[in-house]
Amino acid sequence: MDFFLWDIFLERDFFKRTTMATETTMSSADLEALPDRIADTFSGLKVLITGGTGFMGKVLVEKLLRKCPDIDQILLFVREKKGKNQKQRLEEIFNGVLFDKLRDMRGGIEPLLAKVTLVNGDASEPDLGMSEQDRTMVINDVDIIIHAAATIRFDEELKKAVLLNVRGTKLMVELAKACKNLKLFIHVSTSYCHLHEKLLEEKAYPPPANPHQIIQAVEWMDDETIATLTPKLLDKLPNSYAFTKALGEALVVEAMEHIPAMVLRPSIVIPIWQEPVPGWTDNINGPTGLLIGAGKGVIRSMYCKSNSYADYLPVDVFINGIMIVVWNYLKNGDTKSNIINFTSSAEIKVTWSEMIEAGREIIMHRVPLNGVVWYPGGSMKHSRLYHNICVFFFHWIPAFIIDTLLFCLGYKPVLCRVQRRITKGFEVFEYYTNNQWDFKSDIAQTIRQKLNGKERRDYKVDAVGLDISKYFEDCIRAARVFILKEYDDTLPAARRHMRVMYWVDVICRVLFWGALLYWMLGWFSSPQALVTDHNTAPTVIAMDA
Repeated sequence: MDFFLWDIFLERDFFKRTTMATETTMSSADLEALPDRIADTFSGLKVLITGGTGFMGKVLVEKLLRKCPDIDQILLFVREKKGKNQKQRLEEIFNGVLFDKLRDMRGGIEPLLAKVTLVNGDASEPDLGMSEQDRTMVINDVDIIIHAAATIRFDEELKKAVLLNVRGTKLMVELAKACKNLKLFIHVSTSYCHLHEKLLEEKAYPPPANPHQIIQAVEWMDDETIATLTPKLLDKLPNSYAFTKALGEALVVEAMEHIPAMVLRPSIVIPIWQEPVPGWTDNINGPTGLLIGAGKGVIRSMYCKSNSYADYLPVDVFINGIMIVVWNYLKNGDTKSNIINFTSSAEIKVTWSEMIEAGREIIMHRVPLNGVVWYPGGSMKHSRLYHNICVFFFHWIPAFIIDTLLFCLGYKPVLCRVQRRITKGFEVFEYYTNNQWDFKSDIAQTIRQKLNGKERRDYKVDAVGLDISKYFEDCIRAARVFILKEYDDTLPAARRHMRVMYWVDVICRVLFWGALLYWMLGWFSSPQALVTDHNTAPTVIAMDA
């Protein structure tokens, strides 16, 4: 086994060095002359996407429209939400910064809208919430279905998670079976759905329960009964997300006997690495939220094995991977590679401590955040008791004091509410930071060797050229602008505020340790301490006697 792994390592290292050498020697004109077989695969096809208005879905839609101008249509599941109809929601997405480059290329938003057909659908609703007209259109026209709709909240109520992640997948599979021209059904799963496997291979695993029975149960049980049964149903799984994603994956594996289907397992999907907007995200889940919380000074302790690592995958790398495996399946006829892990730890590992230290250096010295409540600091704790003590003194007490001051000044208290959210997040997060998993990704590694130089450049799926520090800086800058709405013209003030908070932190530390030392010296020199010491000795002698 050791020799086998060494051979794979040498093969990947050789491929990486060969790739770099080839792309260095090829001129730009030579690269442009090469065919783009990935884009050609989508020419004339109609692609149905669920979850297209989510983080991952937006990047997928943008990439398909930008790189595949000859794609026939993208059919997009969109429902009315927050008083906005389907078209308004789509226009809002297309007017966002993620689509700036594409709008410039196509001359505005209208050409983009012309390529998208809206389907009134909702994967969490019975019959997918579709009209008969839309269902007929999908059945008659669709060539590829990419099912990415899911709730990614780890603490989601089990009923809601089952209805979307499991029943929604079952209904999508049934729709796929009815499609007359279906060439491929892709289900986006996760590499963290079989947590009992410390090494996840690219194969099917038995589900933690019968998905059909679970669907039936949650459809007729009331919420209170389901909540009572949830701990027993989850068993050793830490949350509803892992449980329901494993069940949904099992339904697709079961359907592979009837339809051309594929399961893709990305690891933790994080902001864009390269294109179209480095660092872009539309949420602060995962590592981005952790860096922002630490950068604002509201997270100062984390219970974590600092030398362990999680597996992260930039969203643009995964989207490139989706397009590449479609090409490999349809054009190369590789139908046996239908369960694929998309992970990064085979090439690059970043420990929790390295990630936090990199983020801290960036926020302290390069991209400070506005209005930090304390100078970024703190550390990771290997002891839960020590962590809980630090949380009490450095999270809750400062939050209570600052909220009290805000209340007295007539402002709305916020920090205790923030700390409650952080505490709830840590309850989920700590399971993953204190366990370690590894993943095989041999299929993805093999497929990418079939790409030519142009395709390797335009559909980046390797870590060649990755600068971790630069990537984290892009993530923090993008989150600062697009999530926190803290624009670049506020950076000078943020730097001044950071310097002030540094000295506030230093002064408070000196005062705290000085007060503690003064109290200890006073206690040890007090008559009470001397009496206690004097009375202790006879007691010990009497016990010995």
